[in-house]
Amino acid sequence: MTQTGNRAALAAVMPTILKHEGVWEGVYRHVDAEGAPLDVHKVRIRCEFPDEGPHPYIQHNHFMWDDGRDYRATLPGVLQGDRLYWDLPTFAGTAWETHDGILLLNLSRKDEPGANFFEMITLGATGQHRARTWQWFKDGRLYKRTLCDEWRVEG
Repeated sequence: MTQTGNRAALAAVMPTILKHEGVWEGVYRHVDAEGAPLDVHKVRIRCEFPDEGPHPYIQHNHFMWDDGRDYRATLPGVLQGDRLYWDLPTFAGTAWETHDGILLLNLSRKDEPGANFFEMITLGATGQHRARTWQWFKDGRLYKRTLCDEWRVEG
């Protein structure tokens, strides 16, 4: 049977990713390589999976700091084979899913030459909580980590 539509294509190669659909809120904690705090901020993430169009995955980020700073970004991904790909002004890279449903990403920062990070996203058993961990490298050396705790608020 031939599959059609973005959601069917994603389900065939990354079945767990569709469980991330909806709106998530959380806290991101950046620490240096030794674990000392660098930054903490709140986040609201919306993950959508349009069935039609060039982007089967679109993530909408809203980062909020207690001092009033605010940053928003929209991150559309393209499915090629069994991976999602991004090539955006700030970063480029890919995401894939393990056989156990863990999402892995390898992203290179365009806005910070020599920097890249590896991300792991795990979804809790109820599907209402998820954890994201980023390992940041610059010129091949670990320099910080980001710990993301998120909970579903819609979807």
